[in-house]
Amino acid sequence: MPRKRDMKKYVLKRGKEKENFRNSKCSYHKNCGGLYFLGFIGAAVYYLQQSTGFWNGVLGILKALVWPAFLVYKLLGL
Repeated sequence: MPRKRDMKKYVLKRGKEKENFRNSKCSYHKNCGGLYFLGFIGAAVYYLQQSTGFWNGVLGILKALVWPAFLVYKLLGL
């Protein structure tokens, strides 16, 4: 049976590993959110320029929200 002191070291070590993993994962998601936002703005501008009426503009905004799906569909179509 492990000693109490050894168990405490093990638990502290595992806690630090999990904390480091959580911090690195969060910074990755923050960067991706900014990149997605810039893509959304670019897609919204593109679709709004192509629209001919109000409802086509609304549809363009909705398309801009899901532009990654269109991108993947086109890439897989090649």
